[in-house]
Amino acid sequence: MTLTLIGQENNKLDLPELGDRVSGAVSSDEEKIIGKEFLKQIYFQAPLISDPLIQEYTELLIYRLSEYSEVQDRQFTILLIDDSSLNAFAAPGGIIGVNGGLFLNAADEGQFSSVMAHELAHLSQRHFARNILNAEDRSLGSSLAMISSIALALISNNPSAMTVGPALIQTQNLRYSRLFEKEADRVGFANLIRAGYNPNSMGEMFENMNNLKKLKGEIPPEFLLTHPLSSSRINDAFNAAEGISEEGTKKNSLEYSLIKSRLAVLYEKIPSQSLRLFKSKFEKNKSDANIYGLALSYANNNNFNESLGLLDALISKYPKNLFLNTTKIEILTKAQKFDAALNLSNRFLEISPKNYPLTITKSKLLLEMNRFFESEEMIRDQLIRRNEDPQLWLLLSEIQRNSKNIVGYHQSRAEYFLLLGQNEQALGQLEFALNLTKNNFQVSERIMNQIILIRKEMGKSRAL
Repeated sequence: MTLTLIGQENNKLDLPELGDRVSGAVSSDEEKIIGKEFLKQIYFQAPLISDPLIQEYTELLIYRLSEYSEVQDRQFTILLIDDSSLNAFAAPGGIIGVNGGLFLNAADEGQFSSVMAHELAHLSQRHFARNILNAEDRSLGSSLAMISSIALALISNNPSAMTVGPALIQTQNLRYSRLFEKEADRVGFANLIRAGYNPNSMGEMFENMNNLKKLKGEIPPEFLLTHPLSSSRINDAFNAAEGISEEGTKKNSLEYSLIKSRLAVLYEKIPSQSLRLFKSKFEKNKSDANIYGLALSYANNNNFNESLGLLDALISKYPKNLFLNTTKIEILTKAQKFDAALNLSNRFLEISPKNYPLTITKSKLLLEMNRFFESEEMIRDQLIRRNEDPQLWLLLSEIQRNSKNIVGYHQSRAEYFLLLGQNEQALGQLEFALNLTKNNFQVSERIMNQIILIRKEMGKSRAL
């Protein structure tokens, strides 16, 4: 396919011709298979941030950016890695991973979005498939070995772990990394501008990374281990921004600044230290983000009155903000003010039905109130849209355990283990469930059919 330059017909980008040669190396269907295996590695080995507010924000931002990208299949799986180091990655099958540390180190939403636009460019340009195109061994098995080794390297902060894969593929991957990074910068920058962000955002983000590298001495930020940063990349980013007006562009949002504070509190393991940190920040600058961080810190130190007072001050300023009101429901629940939390959650769910963070927050509130059936129903409703989210299956199993629904508990745990690629553990859970349902033919038959399907799948995996 041939695409025209910016400013020409349809305002499309001048991109390299991918054509059928890439699809011949790795088809889109094979990329999805590889992506599923990669996901299993990540789900099983990497700690994830289980925070629906941050999850929804990140998903919405990436989907919005993707509308300005060349990605054809916009079915994404967004992973929030619970790690305070600066990193992000893209993998076949529309997988995008974001470390909590990227939020902490990107000064504003524009800088954060520049990294996301870069990762979307890796997907649109099919860099993984183009690596395989240049390898002698193009088999699906070799591709799976490669993606597994990449997953291991990302999880362990150890790029040398990539040598686990076939040597030639790894050599090609490193050989073309600089070329692909430059291409992802160029394509990502153009899409970032089209999405309405400040043209200097990408250059500023690169400068942040470079400064962080200097602060850490010989150890660069994790992102730079897999995305090497040269001085020319920084210059190229700023040069590209020259002559593009900043007027009317966006750099930040309220939600982004709140997430930075939310994660700063999360990564401060000792609650009293978090409180000292945000008291100091608040004294210097009474920004919305610092008020929010102080409110969360008070809540973590069980000072709920101070926490709710600060949060109410923010809500009076932004009365319809779902992020702030969902946070208030969380704190009211923690303070065991269940009726107030329930009234607030019901009011906002009427305005925004099925909202993901609100629904999860209300479900956890109902669990605390021992209203197990209602809590379970809310999670099941979310699973209609997020059936491959292991965190939801884990939460469902917790609700079922508390409600003494032991058969349901084992079935939900089995779904959780299947998503982690732990088929043996999943079978064990289903066998427990089967033993408890011998007098219920309909349920036991359903469980037995699932056991048979898993065993068949395990046989296929061994054949690869």
